[in-house]
Amino acid sequence: MKKTVLLTGFEPFNGATINPAWEAVRALKGWSGDGFFVEVLQLPCVFGFANRVLRGAIDEMKPAVVICVGQAGGRADLTVERVAINVDDAPIVDNDRQQPVDATIVAGAPAAYFATLPVKAIVGAMRERGLKASVSQTAGTFVCNHVFYGLMNHIDGTGVQGGFVHVPYLPEQAAAFEGAPSMALAEIVEGLRAAVEVAVRGGGDVAAGGGATH
Repeated sequence: MKKTVLLTGFEPFNGATINPAWEAVRALKGWSGDGFFVEVLQLPCVFGFANRVLRGAIDEMKPAVVICVGQAGGRADLTVERVAINVDDAPIVDNDRQQPVDATIVAGAPAAYFATLPVKAIVGAMRERGLKASVSQTAGTFVCNHVFYGLMNHIDGTGVQGGFVHVPYLPEQAAAFEGAPSMALAEIVEGLRAAVEVAVRGGGDVAAGGGATH
């Protein structure tokens, strides 16, 4: 039986009409490979509601791997997140006009969770395909981190692999912000393919440099 891989991407937010995370994720709907099959899900960019939708999908689909994907405008590369923290501190409103400040995501839960994806192996596979990629030490404190933390809390102890990948603006988005970096949709899709294949293959992570000074 093939493993189910669940990929999620957010709806557009903050007045945008497109979200590169969702555009890339939906391009992989129905993709299958050696031992796996991909399902996709669009998440609302709404605190609380996004995690309820995600939990429901996980409980129904029972995936072996969950990779959530979000937009990180201003970043130049595919960034595979290492850690999710238990705090919402929104610099802008979400799509339901909520803007929590210093709010706990899950009461009584750990301060943070590490991704259970092989983060550095994924980054290495992306780079081998000629893509710009790196390990990220922060997923921010907006809905992306909210979902990343909610995911890791929900699958804790289940054996499900989970994590989060941030992607840059698409070129048509970056055109509205002078000097902003971007990445072609085809490259983002290829990066997600690499992430899925490495996660499904298993074998653990690799010992490679991926730290940061700030």
